[in-house]
Amino acid sequence: MVTINQKRRHLGQKKPFKLEDIWRIRTRLEIEGNLMELALLNLEIDSKLRSCDLLNMRVCDISSSGIIHPRVLFTQSKTKRDVQFEVTAKTQHAISQWLFVSQLSA
Repeated sequence: MVTINQKRRHLGQKKPFKLEDIWRIRTRLEIEGNLMELALLNLEIDSKLRSCDLLNMRVCDISSSGIIHPRVLFTQSKTKRDVQFEVTAKTQHAISQWLFVSQLSA
């Protein structure tokens, strides 16, 4: 017997965000001054890493001496494969703002 909650449940992969949705989220985060979430959103879009890998990333993986690396090499936890990705200027700016405000360093 299938309950109502089971019928509403979506299985499989979720639909990706539309470009306008991403811009709406970015704008909202900028207005609210939520620098950490803005930096994470931008880094997620650039890297396409799983959320667990993104949250396991350390400041020293993406910066050194206060400079954000334009290209990052990171090892995925699930597959143990190295992934290289470019960090866009918008993401570099968001990360550097967040690091400055939160006083984090590598």
